[in-house]
Amino acid sequence: RQLPVSNNGIGRRVGIVLSRFNPGIGDLLLAGALRALKEAGVTDRNITVATVPGALETPLALQRLAQTGEFEALVALGAVIRGETYHFEIVANESARGVAEVQLEFGIPVGNGILTTNTDEQALMRCENKGFEAAQAALELANLLEAIDAD
Repeated sequence: RQLPVSNNGIGRRVGIVLSRFNPGIGDLLLAGALRALKEAGVTDRNITVATVPGALETPLALQRLAQTGEFEALVALGAVIRGETYHFEIVANESARGVAEVQLEFGIPVGNGILTTNTDEQALMRCENKGFEAAQAALELANLLEAIDAD
């Protein structure tokens, strides 16, 4: 048997953590995520947006949102753009690890919309779709977990 696939967000409470680093890209990521949530039926009053300085701060904010027990899904948004130093790898790897840890520690889906690109242009080309897809993924997984629990 196959469990249903759904990104229905009616009645869902969703927390978003948005990195303020690379703000123009962040704004477009957020616009995409909000569009996906609204299309899925999530109401404005059920969406909470918290901003953090950068991608490395995102996991802690996600963890604290998860600890409240108020959310069925979380979304991480931001952009890590390669520079001339090793810092890119550290930020990209550690933010991804932290996002995954929150998901597993709390059993709450986190749509990872933290872009990791080589250039600003690549980030701009991907940002709105990535925000949209991260929100959809979080809702889909929230619905899947509910279906598994109900089984």
